[in-house]
Amino acid sequence: MNPTAGVLALVGGGEWTEGCSFDAELLAAAKTDEVLVLPTAAAYEHPERAVLAAGRWFAQFGARVEGLMVLGRADAEQDRAAEEVRRAAFIYLAGGSPLHLRSVLKDSKVYAALREASMAGAVVAGSGAGAMVLTDPMVDPRGGALTVGLGLVDRFTVVTQFGDEHQDAHGEKLHRSVALAPRGLPVVGIPERTALVRGVDGQWRSIGERPVTVFLNGSRAEAGLDVLNS
Repeated sequence: MNPTAGVLALVGGGEWTEGCSFDAELLAAAKTDEVLVLPTAAAYEHPERAVLAAGRWFAQFGARVEGLMVLGRADAEQDRAAEEVRRAAFIYLAGGSPLHLRSVLKDSKVYAALREASMAGAVVAGSGAGAMVLTDPMVDPRGGALTVGLGLVDRFTVVTQFGDEHQDAHGEKLHRSVALAPRGLPVVGIPERTALVRGVDGQWRSIGERPVTVFLNGSRAEAGLDVLNS
């Protein structure tokens, strides 16, 4: 990944709730008071509610939110939508269905614009599904195997809502993701209200309520984030 790209934040879930104070830092990095939210992953779960929740959350930091309602494939191919993304200084992908989000954005004009914006210095954040799809490979939420993602990050894959028993009661999906990852590909577990953040220097760090956990070659990596930064 080009170290001159903008800040990238992969959030484990629980976005825009108490404990996600790192969003203030992301706003400062973006040098803006406007956040462009794509509720694409929540297309079938009242996406407008995601935009409203983001608006209430970012208001405390003196920022306003604009929702870009890219909910289906046709929306993602609109030149106007792509231009809004391209001009944004802070782009946030909400949580929801990672498979729907991937099917809408994969090889689309909007995703091409997101890549351009990131390389031009924009801050990009994704939470839950929004974080999962930005990697390639990405974890398949149906069973933990690996599948094709969007590829903004290609050095590792992530398991979001890490440690949440409601999402993976017996840890079977996590075990499968770790076991099936190709040798040398880290799998990073990110808890809710925690962000794995890449700075403009290309280095990764963890901020938020709990630390991230890095797995490599089938087991927990004692080196932790040093695995990603080597």
